[in-house]
Amino acid sequence: MKTSNGMSWIKGISHVLCALVVFLSSSALAQDGEKLFKQNCASCHMITDKKVVGPGLAGMFDRVPSEEWAIKWIKNSGAMIAAGDAYAVKIFNENGKAQMTAFEYLSDDEIKAILGYIKNPPVAAAPVVVVTDGGATAPTGESGTLSADMLTYILGGIALLLFLLITVLSGVNRSLKKVVSEKEGTAQEPELGAVASVLAWMNSHRAWVAFVSLAVLLVLARMGVQDLMTIGVYKGYAPEQPIAFSHKIHAGQNGINCVYCHTSAEKGKHSGIPSLNVCMNCHSYVQEGPSGKTEIAKIYKALDYNPDTKVYGANPTPVKWVRVHNLPDLAYFNHSQHVVAGKVECQTCHGEVENMEVMTQHTDLTMGWCIDCHRTTNVQVADNAYYEDLHKRTPAWHDGNPITVDRIGGLECAKCHY
Repeated sequence: MKTSNGMSWIKGISHVLCALVVFLSSSALAQDGEKLFKQNCASCHMITDKKVVGPGLAGMFDRVPSEEWAIKWIKNSGAMIAAGDAYAVKIFNENGKAQMTAFEYLSDDEIKAILGYIKNPPVAAAPVVVVTDGGATAPTGESGTLSADMLTYILGGIALLLFLLITVLSGVNRSLKKVVSEKEGTAQEPELGAVASVLAWMNSHRAWVAFVSLAVLLVLARMGVQDLMTIGVYKGYAPEQPIAFSHKIHAGQNGINCVYCHTSAEKGKHSGIPSLNVCMNCHSYVQEGPSGKTEIAKIYKALDYNPDTKVYGANPTPVKWVRVHNLPDLAYFNHSQHVVAGKVECQTCHGEVENMEVMTQHTDLTMGWCIDCHRTTNVQVADNAYYEDLHKRTPAWHDGNPITVDRIGGLECAKCHY
């Protein structure tokens, strides 16, 4: 029965292809340079000449010494700066001595995937738009990229084609067996039903079944872990507020200091949402903005204020602002500790707020993100009264190594969870 053996061999190849589709899809997702770039790099860098937090990456490979150098830099730029690498020190000084986050959890292959994406970013085509009921247009999706849903459809289609191939080949195998048995005058084996046939094949190919089952289990587990890691992560969250407030106009164009409105950022745990009375310090006189009088009129309405008579009524109503940045109750964070003692700039956590029309969550605000910051951020001890007592109690403080936050207990669990 050579034909039957041949058909079994084809079946085996088909199942191998199924397993390879599963593994290759997993590998493709793991090495998705664009996805990795957006998850780890896009908050600080653009693949253009424009500087966001860090420098633009256009022409990066004409500047860096080598790809190996870039991998080391991405994994731990602080170590390269401390080691005195000439180009590392040059970048550090050119960017205001702001140290890049260490990405030691990324593998070399993942970093190479990111670098590959930077070298060959997708060409952005004009987005397809649809007209909504209100006449506004909205993009239907990102152009020039293969979405996760599209990848799922493609892999599903491949799996379906392989299933149809197996079904057709099984039918051909049964027909050939029938022809051979009629020609040789032997009794034909009874045909099994679909379920019984599958069970019989699984019983006779236990190694293949175990291999494919393990592969599927690993892929499902990986997908589950990835989904769980995104719970509570709202990077990019930019809710619509009841009163449209532009940080770009106030903090950017008008140069209003952050703590003028967020007065408790230097004094307490929370930065605080300014009351509308703070707004009225200016808007009792400034009654019209870029959007006309519409948004400022909402302030007057909430305060029950008459801008013509400049008289407050007796029926003010609170504004239901939508919170953008929100840590879980199990985590403790103190603004004053970071702003005053740590001398951390607002933009470190909140991004370039002075350029935001709509307030957006700039970073992940995950525990891993905070720990990476504590591992790479140097404590500013010079002329900092907060650390004077620590200088006296720990004479071995200055040992020649950079004094990062983790060296003064910044990784102790009880510092943030108690």
